[in-house]
Amino acid sequence: MTGSAKATTLIDNDRVIVTEYSFQPGENTGWHRHGHDYVVVPMMDGRLKIATKDGETFVDMKKGAAYFRNEGVEHDVISASEGVYVFIEIELK
Repeated sequence: MTGSAKATTLIDNDRVIVTEYSFQPGENTGWHRHGHDYVVVPMMDGRLKIATKDGETFVDMKKGAAYFRNEGVEHDVISASEGVYVFIEIELK
């Protein structure tokens, strides 16, 4: 990914990849497609803009409210929060 958000790999082994993403307002992950199912765990309340080929949507994130996504959807995640925003992504191999 070539976005402006800071991505820090916390674990990368034969079973999972765990990455912390830290965003300043307006920073993004860059367009990408997950090769595996994954779980996102918001570390704080905030707002994200999700861009896909079908358009853009806004999502209000709640600290600790994890969610699951299937592999395969190409997307870009952009911070629409007013300050720093952080989430943990757990990609299952």
